[in-house]
Amino acid sequence: MCCRLEDQNSEETNEFVAKQAELAEKVLAECPDTENIRREITRLFDHPRQAAPFRRGNKYFYFHNSGLQEQSVLYMQDDLDGKAEVLLDPNTLSKDGTFALINFSISEDAKYLAYGLSQCGSDWATIHVMTIADKQPMPDNLSWVKFSAMSWTHDGKGFFYGRFPAPRDGGELDGDTETNINVNHQLYYHVMGTNQSEDILCWKDPEHPSYTFGASVTEDGKYIIMGIYEGCGSVNKLYYCEISSLPRGIEGFRDTQEMLPFVKLVDDFDAQYQIVANDGDEFTFLTNKSAPKNKLVRVNIKNPELWTDVVPEHEKDVLESADTVNNNQLLVCYMSDVKNILQLRHLGTGNLIHRLPLEIGSVSEISCRREDKEAFIGFVSFLSPSIIYRCNLASTIPEMKVFREVSVPGFDRMKFQVKQVFVPSKDGTKIPMFVMSKKDIKLDGSHPTLLHGYRGFNICMTPSFSIARVVLCKNMDFVVCIANIRGGGEYGEEWHKAGSLAMKQNCFDDFVSCAEFLISHHYTTPKKICIEGGSNGGLLVGATINQRPDLFGCAIAQGGVLDMLRFHKFTIGHAWTTDYGCSDNEEEFQWLIKYSPLHNVRRPWDQSSGNYCQCPATLLLTADNDDRVVPMHSLKLLATLQYVLCTSTEDSPQTNPIIARIERKAGHGSATTKKLIDEAADKYSFMAKMLGASWTE
Repeated sequence: MCCRLEDQNSEETNEFVAKQAELAEKVLAECPDTENIRREITRLFDHPRQAAPFRRGNKYFYFHNSGLQEQSVLYMQDDLDGKAEVLLDPNTLSKDGTFALINFSISEDAKYLAYGLSQCGSDWATIHVMTIADKQPMPDNLSWVKFSAMSWTHDGKGFFYGRFPAPRDGGELDGDTETNINVNHQLYYHVMGTNQSEDILCWKDPEHPSYTFGASVTEDGKYIIMGIYEGCGSVNKLYYCEISSLPRGIEGFRDTQEMLPFVKLVDDFDAQYQIVANDGDEFTFLTNKSAPKNKLVRVNIKNPELWTDVVPEHEKDVLESADTVNNNQLLVCYMSDVKNILQLRHLGTGNLIHRLPLEIGSVSEISCRREDKEAFIGFVSFLSPSIIYRCNLASTIPEMKVFREVSVPGFDRMKFQVKQVFVPSKDGTKIPMFVMSKKDIKLDGSHPTLLHGYRGFNICMTPSFSIARVVLCKNMDFVVCIANIRGGGEYGEEWHKAGSLAMKQNCFDDFVSCAEFLISHHYTTPKKICIEGGSNGGLLVGATINQRPDLFGCAIAQGGVLDMLRFHKFTIGHAWTTDYGCSDNEEEFQWLIKYSPLHNVRRPWDQSSGNYCQCPATLLLTADNDDRVVPMHSLKLLATLQYVLCTSTEDSPQTNPIIARIERKAGHGSATTKKLIDEAADKYSFMAKMLGASWTE
């Protein structure tokens, strides 16, 4: 049956989904604290929040949500003290708020807004354009766009974007999940006022169908920089094209069979390169070339033989980003033991000018351009919802002042505590983990505990604020833990590689060690631990409950990659082979088969040596419109778990429920505010019941 569940629209799949939805509804209805959790999350969520402003032309723009709006709204104003007006409100585009703004780009003169809209959580987007002055829609509509930014040429005539070919049958996406593999990405330039069929093909590579392309116009408007990517690895090729060298401009290529004459600056996948700035032909890049914790380098692209270090690799800290500001300065953000540090450095020399003051937490965003004499810096932590600092760089010593600060009514940060501990893993590697709880809890093993992990794709899990985590700690006496296990980017590319490909087992060992630490240090007991992860973190949860079912009382896997032998055959899954490997390769098949959640389901009571145990209570979450990690992953594991543990043997000792919550009109982690709250209420009330936690006001 598992293979048949890959057909999202088959009658058998629909019957299975309907049956499982009925079962999940019954189980979740018996959880006593669903409404308490929903009510309290909704109450605390209902507060205004705003992103950092950014400037284009002579206007400022920012996103704002009044509290419970399904989608945030894009505002504009003439100056920071002026009256703000709505530019684009996605909430007005559908009755249920399921249209989402997933990318956008404003032309240099702030004349046009190009924006991508997705429906029901899909990764597919349609690009629309509107005039900013009178907010009028333009006829330009661009389809078959996925994972693409837009970059305007400085003359405002058009923009670059990436797209996939339309289906051969000319079909269109509908409400059902689209599962076909996404290959043969292409880079186009769209000229304003023309039909998409007239767009100029700038680059394609049919010999390498898995490649994807991203283009950006340099801040001086002179160059197009194209990154070429194969999968999700921290490597890319780097090409450039000088716009002024094109005799007939970009539009001169419309009626030819030629692509833009890109020059190959870096033509192999040996490292990652991100543009930071350029002064004419002198370019500054952030790279991990011979520097797993990253560094800044400079090169003359017309004479690329000599690359010089501007800011060398730090011995311990990871260089995350560098932004040019105030003409010749750099705002440099480092990660030090999963906490951010901000520095002001000289662009030309790389020398340190100032260290900018920050609490322990994360830099969530930096908004500035090279000509700006100020920068806006977003900050967040486990106990700070959001602070936007306005940093004045015109003075000798930078001035950091609070520009906006989010206040959550009813939240008192002084009642909570956050600790960072370092857990020895199976091989002795120290794994950082944040532990959040009410202040001064007794370590007597009595606390229900939520352990969250992701571990993959060089993604860092830095401190962030969560209303749901606050509610769990405040009202249900939970301890909430974030494990920064190997596979992420917390300590650079070496940390990432230590949890990838043949080394993937390190991730599961690290996660298990974090759970064992919480038990040995008397935070909790096995029956009171719930593990949780989404997407790649869903794989973490699925593999871990197979390997150590005795260690947990509950497991929540959300949108998980769970079939490690076939993930690459659907939508963009082939891009993940850089982190996982591919079952089409014999050696890599042997890595994957050892931990693939779908292929390692066993009866725990047959595996235990004298100590009876069963599979922990398990909740799988997926969405009908998830076209990134398609629902078949969760459905196939659900069917396998239920068959192996519950129906394949008489008098099965498996009494812990195994269910799936299947969201409608939602995608991979993209949902409306209401859907997010309802989902949190369901999954955490299920967890609370399974762990024996109770609600207190």
